[in-house]
Amino acid sequence: MQAEQKIFRYPYTYSLELGRELPGFELAYTTLGTRNEADDNIVWICHALTGNAFAAEWWDGLVGEGKYFDPAKYFIVCVNVLGSAYGSTGPASINPLTQKPFYRDFPIITVKDVVGTLEILRQELQIRKINICIGGSLGGQQALEWAVEVPDLFEELILIASNALHSPWGIAFNESQRMAIEADPTYREDHEEGGKLGMRAARSMALLSYRNYDTYNFTQARDNPDQIDDFRASSYQQYQGDKFMKRFNAYSYWTLSKIMDSHNVGRNRGGIVHALGMVKAKTLVLGIKSDLLFPLTEQQFIAKHIPDAVFQEIDSLYGHDGFLIEYKQLAQVIRAWQQTNGQLQSARLE
Repeated sequence: MQAEQKIFRYPYTYSLELGRELPGFELAYTTLGTRNEADDNIVWICHALTGNAFAAEWWDGLVGEGKYFDPAKYFIVCVNVLGSAYGSTGPASINPLTQKPFYRDFPIITVKDVVGTLEILRQELQIRKINICIGGSLGGQQALEWAVEVPDLFEELILIASNALHSPWGIAFNESQRMAIEADPTYREDHEEGGKLGMRAARSMALLSYRNYDTYNFTQARDNPDQIDDFRASSYQQYQGDKFMKRFNAYSYWTLSKIMDSHNVGRNRGGIVHALGMVKAKTLVLGIKSDLLFPLTEQQFIAKHIPDAVFQEIDSLYGHDGFLIEYKQLAQVIRAWQQTNGQLQSARLE
């Protein structure tokens, strides 16, 4: 079973948190599986920074036929975020007011703006209740913002390698990447290939935050101790930059990094602790021991302040990227947590 991408078009002015407006927007999304009669088998997956609506491709260890989130059991929804480069309205989209691509004129948007568009689509799809909402990294930021904004929407909330407030450390990584993009003079020329060499360097920087010292020692070790050039680690960074340059655009990458920086569930809600206390969903918060970008303390903080939330950690050689790779551990922890929830629910009914 393969997901088919659909386009939702919102033709009305969409007001953004920071004061600007979009003259309508489009969201690219996919669905897998069939909604059951009780309409209680809906799983909504929120993707990370440069993901897309095809969750069964980038999370193929967890999503797909025979996997933990099996379309034979669940109706699975995944939406490409506003600002991205994979079908939803973003910097490369045509501005209907000028009939030219937005590029650098695309407004700065926030996680709250992204979640607002998801909520509009959710209502369009006539989904009243989401059984499971799950996301990692920026996907977890979206899921958490949504759970605070619409507390009665989710039955279960699963947040992986994410946070309640984007850290100065994370912002510094993102700003360094934006500096690399802006240092490419073509970025200011506002065309399809603008800023791509800068983005190539930016992606190389990002990868260092997604992995860690031990990852590189294991996967990119020297070919021999006396080597003085042509290191495996060097070619790997070049390769990852080249690969990303072929699939993304610099304007969306700049925009998405700003979305992540904006994340703060406590903004205009009386603070982070108060906001987390508004979550009503049964919540599992997962962290990765070796994650440099979203350290365990951030997930522990979320779990401490969401009522009755459960915190679990997994180990991974791959740091932050472990949320995309360690699907066996993730499935094991999620299954055990859901079974415990089910047992507790049964006990209450007896």
